[in-house]
Amino acid sequence: MSTEVIQRFQQTDHEIKGWLQKWTNYLKGYQKRWFVLSNGLLSYYRNPMEMSQSCRGTISLVSAVIHTEDSCNFVIANGGTTQTFHLRAANEIERQKWVTALELAKVRAIRLLDSEDDDVYDMNSDKNELQTVLKCLATKLETLHTCHDVIIKHGSALQRSLIELEQLDNPNDSLNKSKTVNERATLFRITSSAMINASAEYLTLAQTHAKKWQKLLQHEHESRLRLEELVEQLAKQHSHLEQKAIKQVANSNPNNASNASDDEEFYDAEETNSDFIVSFPGKAHRIGSSAANSQSMSKAAKQSAISSSDSSASASVLNNHSDESSGSGDDSESGVEESAAGVIQRKKSRQKNNLNLKDLNNANIITKVVNHSTDGDSTKSLSTPTTPAADRTNPLLGEELNSGKRLRRKTIPERPNQSLNLWSFMKNCIGKELTKVPMPVNFNEPLSMLQRLTEDYEYADLLHKASKVRDSCEQLTYIAAFSVTSYATTSNRTGKPFNPLLGETYECDRSEDLGWKCFSEQVSHHPPALAQYCEGRGWKCWREFSISSKFRGKYLQITPLDITHLEFESSGNHYTWKKVTTTVHNIIVGKLWVDNHGDMTITNHTTGDKCHLKFIPYSYFSRDVPRKVTGVVMDSEGTPKWVLQGTWDNKVEASKVINSHGSAKGKPILETATPKVIWKRVYPPSDYERMYNMTLLAVQLNEPESGVAPTDSRVRPDQRLMEAGKWDEANSVKGALEEKQRSVRRYKEEEAEKAATEGRPYMPYEPIWFSKKKDPITGNPVHIYTGEYWRCKERQDWSKCPQIFKAD
Repeated sequence: MSTEVIQRFQQTDHEIKGWLQKWTNYLKGYQKRWFVLSNGLLSYYRNPMEMSQSCRGTISLVSAVIHTEDSCNFVIANGGTTQTFHLRAANEIERQKWVTALELAKVRAIRLLDSEDDDVYDMNSDKNELQTVLKCLATKLETLHTCHDVIIKHGSALQRSLIELEQLDNPNDSLNKSKTVNERATLFRITSSAMINASAEYLTLAQTHAKKWQKLLQHEHESRLRLEELVEQLAKQHSHLEQKAIKQVANSNPNNASNASDDEEFYDAEETNSDFIVSFPGKAHRIGSSAANSQSMSKAAKQSAISSSDSSASASVLNNHSDESSGSGDDSESGVEESAAGVIQRKKSRQKNNLNLKDLNNANIITKVVNHSTDGDSTKSLSTPTTPAADRTNPLLGEELNSGKRLRRKTIPERPNQSLNLWSFMKNCIGKELTKVPMPVNFNEPLSMLQRLTEDYEYADLLHKASKVRDSCEQLTYIAAFSVTSYATTSNRTGKPFNPLLGETYECDRSEDLGWKCFSEQVSHHPPALAQYCEGRGWKCWREFSISSKFRGKYLQITPLDITHLEFESSGNHYTWKKVTTTVHNIIVGKLWVDNHGDMTITNHTTGDKCHLKFIPYSYFSRDVPRKVTGVVMDSEGTPKWVLQGTWDNKVEASKVINSHGSAKGKPILETATPKVIWKRVYPPSDYERMYNMTLLAVQLNEPESGVAPTDSRVRPDQRLMEAGKWDEANSVKGALEEKQRSVRRYKEEEAEKAATEGRPYMPYEPIWFSKKKDPITGNPVHIYTGEYWRCKERQDWSKCPQIFKAD
């Protein structure tokens, strides 16, 4: 390697500069970049001369994960922004220098952030300390007043003695009077010294707490300004909504149609009659001026497209990952376009024509309901799945299907009606990271995040059915429906799950009744992340889950950072997808409600098939059904095979595309068979509203069970106390457990900083049941299940488990 590529370090106390090679994309490969590490941020430029200008990219080390791949390569991934740098050093020594410096900078950045937050929250939470300090200052001030009075008294007495001494004529009397003067002078000196000491103590105490009080005052001032801005913004929005509502009512009257304003939403005739809209993420191709142009595709071109579909599909996945992970504008490919297509039901004559996704850009897909007997086979396999309330006894009800099966509980203690001063708590949380806010259990539900994510498998029956389907596109419809089911309960369930402690685990073995078993572990504390593995009848699913959340005053936005993997044993099909964004509205004023919105792409990495789902955000003036979800399943060539529609809190329907042809306007039309319901939500009994709006499965997740690991969420004391309705005790235990975890983390950070300063290796925390490996799909480091947990449970060998639930 040439000397130009060799890194040159220019190091100060907290800053490092040097050359590294950064992965850009598959066209350019690794490119030489100038990196600067300063103040907990790693930035890069094309060359040192660009440092006076804006940088090409920056990654924060506070929530970053640093992973070493080999002797020269290492990866820095920031979960909060889904940003990843793949870097290469000149040799192993230079790589280790950078890794050590990055780890040290991360520890300093976390410590600085924690110290700032601790100063604020300590003063806000511990008002007894403030009262104690004020009482102490008042006592010392009273002591100063007393010393002042005594000094005046003794000073006056000393002055009188001196005057009397000057007026004496007899030397014998002068000697006696001199002794009196000396005694009074000694008393005056003692009193003066006492006052000086008291003044010094008062000054020291006041100066010690002045900085804290100044921070507290500044924090209160900033919080008040934020609240004033929030109230002003809410008032403006309220006024705007009133005006919108008045105009909407006026426009609903045909006589007032001409008075509509320019900012009203309008639809053309064809779009108004559409049943729903499906979106096609990705850079689509332009279509011709008419449908006839699309039909004139030559046979040779079609064969060429088919022969290159497999390689292009895999290459596109890798290129997309490269562009997303680089996180920089100069090294990424061009932007991604999105084309939408309307879907309506219309009676039309059938024509034979095969359309490609390339012909569907900016086009309407018109769904025709076909009731011919010849279409029966095309939809026979897509029937309503067997749900817990369908054609069999519900195993969640605790009834014995066969002798010897476990009876499970149906209820938990009802939620106590305890109030909380929301404003006093929320004003200190604005703009803060949710995971760093000390939440009382009043906002929680008696489940941990490990259990809440296990609840995603409530409708795993869809995966059991998908494992038996041979057609990969039809299989995708079941997987798409399964991905939607995880949001079903968020429509009426707003409780926050407990944040798991580092090393906390949860197992859920429902092989006998539901056909799956799942295991989860909290693998990282900063940033918070958990790993999960689940296996069922003919499939296995795993993921590493973390979130980025921000509280903005009127709403809380939660962005999942996970990638879910699903693999079927019989076909070998390997699917991946990411969750969409969740927003909790009306945090301060009004009733809490949750909205899920965004785009989700489910990819079959074995065949290249894809399913594009769109969770439509709620809009007050939208004519769509609330909580609507639309989607389309396409094969590796981009040809639509299935169309999906429904709502994420109720049901999902699928229609198979059976024919396509052109329309009068030159837009492609897809004809589909009769829609079939492939998932429908099973609602719990009405009395479950008083049980945190949980489902029957959620009620059973925290049921005590013997033989589980000592780190299992079921034995977590604060969560158990909350479920029993003892919220005050739960808050006390929760605070003690979290303080213990923070103390342990600070100790480990100090050890890591000390080791980095001394230049010796330091082993970071390693999960017990998961190991860090490279994801073959994304290329990022992830935690993979080792397979040891269930074997250790059989032996009841919990020697590896730490005692995380003991506060002392």
